[in-house]
Amino acid sequence: QVPLVESGGGSVQAGGSLRLSCTKSGYTLGPYFMAWFRQAPGKEREGVATIDPPGGATTYADSVKGRFTISKDSDKKTLYLQMTNLKPEDTAVYYCAGSLYSRGLESSYPHWGQRGQGTQVTVSS
Repeated sequence: QVPLVESGGGSVQAGGSLRLSCTKSGYTLGPYFMAWFRQAPGKEREGVATIDPPGGATTYADSVKGRFTISKDSDKKTLYLQMTNLKPEDTAVYYCAGSLYSRGLESSYPHWGQRGQGTQVTVSS
């Protein structure tokens, strides 16, 4: 099975921005419900944002609303997470996930059939 691959992580100061990307080599992400998760040290993995395939409806965790934007590019081959006004509490490994079946933020990470290896985001104060 071809895995999802995340990129774009890095270190940034509080208030800065980063854009994460996620692709699946040789495949379009168009048919998939997609999501971003994150896991901070010592904490459980949590859902950050989701996007639905038909009309692009999105949902966000309360902690990132107004600061993060999930999107797909026009050819549906790349998933993005634009992160602005980053805070130290956003420090985590970020993972993308996909499913051909309807999933929401309440669906835990293992229930998403397509998963990546993660990319580290570190925000310093």
